Amino acid sequence: MADPRVAASGLRHAEARVLEAVDEQRLVDGLVTMIRIPSVTGSAAESELQHWHAHELSTLGCDVDHWQLDLDELAAQQDYPGREAPRTEGYGTVGVLGPAGAPALVLQGHVDVVPTGDLDTWGDRDPWSGAVRHHAVHGRGACDMKAGAAANLAVLRALRASGVRLERPVAAHAVVSEEDGGLGAFATMLRGHRGEAAVITEPTGGQVVTASAGALTFELRVAGLATHGSSRLAGHSAFEAFLPVHAAVVDLERERNAHPHPLFDGNPLPCPISVGTLRAGDWASSVPDLLVARGRLGVQLDEVPGAARRAVERAVAEACARDCWLRDHLVEVSWPGGQFASGRFDSTHPLAHEILASIRDVEGRAASVGAVPYGSDLRLYAGLGGIPTLHYGPGDVRLAHGPRERVDITELVRVARSLALLAARRCGAHV
Repeated sequence: MADPRVAASGLRHAEARVLEAVDEQRLVDGLVTMIRIPSVTGSAAESELQHWHAHELSTLGCDVDHWQLDLDELAAQQDYPGREAPRTEGYGTVGVLGPAGAPALVLQGHVDVVPTGDLDTWGDRDPWSGAVRHHAVHGRGACDMKAGAAANLAVLRALRASGVRLERPVAAHAVVSEEDGGLGAFATMLRGHRGEAAVITEPTGGQVVTASAGALTFELRVAGLATHGSSRLAGHSAFEAFLPVHAAVVDLERERNAHPHPLFDGNPLPCPISVGTLRAGDWASSVPDLLVARGRLGVQLDEVPGAARRAVERAVAEACARDCWLRDHLVEVSWPGGQFASGRFDSTHPLAHEILASIRDVEGRAASVGAVPYGSDLRLYAGLGGIPTLHYGPGDVRLAHGPRERVDITELVRVARSLALLAARRCGAHV
């Protein structure tokens, strides 16, 4: 049924046809199917979902490039983004719909998800059910970001089903390994896939996101001196040695968030530093001789990652200098895993005005513009790819990576329709 707001907005006939062709039930069904493929980063199911994407794009009549990543070759590249999850394979998938030439619009989504955690924290103990309850789709990846990937497919499906012709092509990119560094996006850019502009459909909660902070994985190795727990004064606990280091990290976080960029207005902590894992000792009645802490360092907008690393290294070094044990047992700082620089949209590009207009005409509201505190593929598309790129997608990022992960179906459909109108306009849809 046609949206009365669409009729009132005076859309061109071709644009209205595209919107009417957005298949809401198929959009939801596609998302449920994707959730039921447990595509944890680096798993075989991640590859399975890429194969599924290639098939879906082929059935839409897209020109599909589906290739296996050369992991060794990618790791040898100068700007290699790193990775954290074990990986033996990966696939890239790109579908282009429309005439020959550079795509006027790229819609990008990642298919990988983080692990589920303790199953007992999930209401039905099944993170992969894709259950539809209370007008929402539930499960791991529901909002981060299989809803966005499903919306991307829905846009291409609507363009094809509407029968309109495109003056310029539209592309859908499905990538792997976003959760641990962006290897899939990196490979897609090196493959040569480009476009005039791109929207990454990460969950933005109704906001148009024009910048993302970065995130660097760090590791701290803190030495202790092992002895029997009954004579602990004869040794030195690596856990206790870590405490002043952690206090220094907390102080550094406060310092780095004292003057946030205006795009982060309202966010109390745009560049957090979080210790995610701690491992110390190997026996309950032994004083631990080693603590290994891994965490995430938020990179400020436009900050060079090397400068962010040096800030942590300096804070740890100063903590060591103040501590009588650590002065002689310096903490080792390293940078394994994902390394996300910050990214920013080219504010001179018309895409921002176009997507705001599409949201206004479909959703009947004025969307706000801002930045997000997490790293994403934006910096690879905008930086390495040179593609003006922003985020707009369904879902609340606060529900991502947790056992309450879900996406509201009304929001999912609304975003898919706004993106469909954007694509129709950018790509010159006509009857």
